[in-house]
Amino acid sequence: MQKAEGTCAICLGAISPDRGEALFTAECSHTFHFLCISASVKHGNRVCPLCKSQWKQLPFGGSSSLSFGRRLPPRDSSAPFFPPREPAVFDDDEEPPVNPPQSDAPSSSSSSNHGPNGTVEMKIYPEFTSVPKASSQEDFAILIHLLAPSAASPGSAGPARAPLDLVTVLDVSGSMAGGKIELLKRAMSFVIENLGPSDRLSVIIFSSSARRLFGLRRMSVAGQEHALHAVNSLSANGGTNIADGLRKAAKVIGESRYRNPVRSIILLSDGQDTCRHPSYESLVPTPTGGDAMTPIHTFGFGSDHDAAAMHCIAETSGGTFSFVEDESVIQAAFAQCLGGLLSVVVQNILVGVQCVHPGVQLTSMESGSYQSRIFDDGQRGSIQVGELYADEERSFLSLVKIPPVKTENAILLIKASCSYTETATQTRVELNEEELIIQRPKSAGDRKLSIEVDREKHRVMATKAMTEAKAAAESGELKEAVKILEKEAKALSRSAARRSGDAMCVELEGELKAMTVMMADRRKYEKRGRAYALSNISSHAQQRAVTNIGGSGLMRTAYKTRFMDEMVDRSRHSSGNQE
Repeated sequence: MQKAEGTCAICLGAISPDRGEALFTAECSHTFHFLCISASVKHGNRVCPLCKSQWKQLPFGGSSSLSFGRRLPPRDSSAPFFPPREPAVFDDDEEPPVNPPQSDAPSSSSSSNHGPNGTVEMKIYPEFTSVPKASSQEDFAILIHLLAPSAASPGSAGPARAPLDLVTVLDVSGSMAGGKIELLKRAMSFVIENLGPSDRLSVIIFSSSARRLFGLRRMSVAGQEHALHAVNSLSANGGTNIADGLRKAAKVIGESRYRNPVRSIILLSDGQDTCRHPSYESLVPTPTGGDAMTPIHTFGFGSDHDAAAMHCIAETSGGTFSFVEDESVIQAAFAQCLGGLLSVVVQNILVGVQCVHPGVQLTSMESGSYQSRIFDDGQRGSIQVGELYADEERSFLSLVKIPPVKTENAILLIKASCSYTETATQTRVELNEEELIIQRPKSAGDRKLSIEVDREKHRVMATKAMTEAKAAAESGELKEAVKILEKEAKALSRSAARRSGDAMCVELEGELKAMTVMMADRRKYEKRGRAYALSNISSHAQQRAVTNIGGSGLMRTAYKTRFMDEMVDRSRHSSGNQE
């Protein structure tokens, strides 16, 4: 092997002496990345891709000692992984094979809210379909519901999905030694196997300080081999410097030359941050160059991690926080998250609400962690939703003030609008406006409550109760925390939605009861209750699935999509074949 300059004919990446990568020069004098040629040989290729000469001398005597898929090389491999020296600027990311459309000047189209072409579906539900003429309503509830279009399953024939840029930030401090680090390697190998050649991955590891194992690299066969070899090199020692790990992840994202349409960061840690920081928010690096914040999906591994820090990082960046106390399910937790990231179908969603009838006024918009605002003296409102995975749903509750009327038998209450960007094509779509008309009869009569609105009202109230109970527990008021949770559980059990057997309400009730048990005892709260509560709060604020396995043994199913389930099933099968 020797150093040379040029281009590797296998991965088309640059061959540079400064990168410190191992190279292989064949007997025909052509040079390739050592990992690329090892992967090529392993798959039976013994012909030079440039001059087509037949090779007689091959690395490792004709078979690569690097393995593909879940069979990682042994820790004492004779070819250890040596990451190249980090450059001053992380602009060495590998170019995607196909450049995505430019998002600064997207095309535009309009579509029916229920069209056959895979559009977002938007519906409006009033709390009641009628309000008596002489009555006024100060807090009439309206639900705006969004359903993302479906998509082809990963790996199946169908419309091309949007490629992903993923940066994983992995805790390799001393507390990860032993079984934990091996489980992390398996989980990461699963992630690597299930990324495609258009996806790019970068791995950051941190202990007392952070180090980039490799920059954003396409997960081609050669890229996967390289990533697997790097992951297999992991060992645990030192402290826990989360901030340095996230800073380098942001540097990878912010300084990359190319960009895939979907970008995300995954952070896993099992311990307390050993470096002093002014606040948890300061752990999250500020985006550079006016870029939007990249979502950070955090995973608290084991019962000793800093749940408050992990939740704050996720909340600040627009990601989710998962509590994975059972070490054996870390791969399934990563799989569920990956199933979502590989199925992002729409981005930059903006929902608008406009009051139409005179006197109708927006008084509140319950949007969880999504930014909302009311303007024009309550005549208009908006919610910035961000992105949706395939088949994901979002529900937003708005309260409006309705005045009495004299003669109208029906009034046009509001109009709702929705626009978004199709991720794969970067096309901007404007849905047709939805109108909500309510009847204004002389008397109330027998009004039927909307189950959809009732469910959402109690989901919002339950989330607020969890937040209030957690705050009480942090102040040492465990009895007050239990009282808050029991009160909300009782109200939920009496609701029309719960009595109808609604699945969301059934799960909410189980969460409230499990949280009550964990907050009844200080030791249980410190060990499991805090992380369990924060993970639930994160899930409901985002209306997005998380993995949450605490002392109750519950694994949450709310908000899960078909793609998440499929990826988790794939993870189970691969684990079953691991032996």
